[in-house]
Amino acid sequence: VPFHMWLPDVYEGSATPVTLYVGSAPKIAAFALFMRLLVEGLGGLHPHWQGMLIVLSLLSMAIGSIVAIAQSNFKRMLAYSTIGHVGFILLGILTGTTTGYQAAMFYTLTYVVMATAAFGVILLLARKGFESERLDDFKGLNERSPWFAAVLLAVMFGMAGVPPFVGFFAKLYVLRAAVDAGLTWLAVAAVVFSIISAFYYLRLVKLMYFDRAPASARAVHAEFDLRWILSGNGLAILMLGVVPGPLMALCARVISF
Repeated sequence: VPFHMWLPDVYEGSATPVTLYVGSAPKIAAFALFMRLLVEGLGGLHPHWQGMLIVLSLLSMAIGSIVAIAQSNFKRMLAYSTIGHVGFILLGILTGTTTGYQAAMFYTLTYVVMATAAFGVILLLARKGFESERLDDFKGLNERSPWFAAVLLAVMFGMAGVPPFVGFFAKLYVLRAAVDAGLTWLAVAAVVFSIISAFYYLRLVKLMYFDRAPASARAVHAEFDLRWILSGNGLAILMLGVVPGPLMALCARVISF
């Protein structure tokens, strides 16, 4: 926010492989741009640009959390989810501390893993002439493929910030950096928006595990490499949550002032 309006339409209108790329790799580039421009280039002016980022972070978390509730298309839901997650990344950057920058980098990297897995499941369920991008297409996924339903469960719980998945620690590190920087009120607002966003993540879990699969639903078939890559992403979301230390240590080494 306010440069977010294009995202839902692009996510929905693009082919899923394109959306996967747009929804993952550019986040790392955007984080690098913020670090180069604001931290390295304008670091001495932090008190001046911090207020701007506070407003952008709050609006991004608010719109990303609230508007996503009304979406019935999975890609559009993920688009608004992305907007909300960028608000959390900005929350780490605006603290102006090394701890905040490290937390923002950790959040960015782990979000890319989770977003890649989410779009990977869409690719997994797609077939010729049909993309499983509506929420109703995920009804009864546990009946058709318990393993990949569990992978998508890990993605949704991770994005919602449910322990022990990595999204919990990503949000925890960012919130702790904000509190340490004296922005407790902003951290509380972020927690509120995170709770709101949990609704639409858990709604998808409910569709997968508690709704019956439609009669037109087909068994899950996919190429060997897609299955293994997607399985690896799902396991990474869990393992990085169980053992977040190595990745956080890497972020600390990369961002050291």
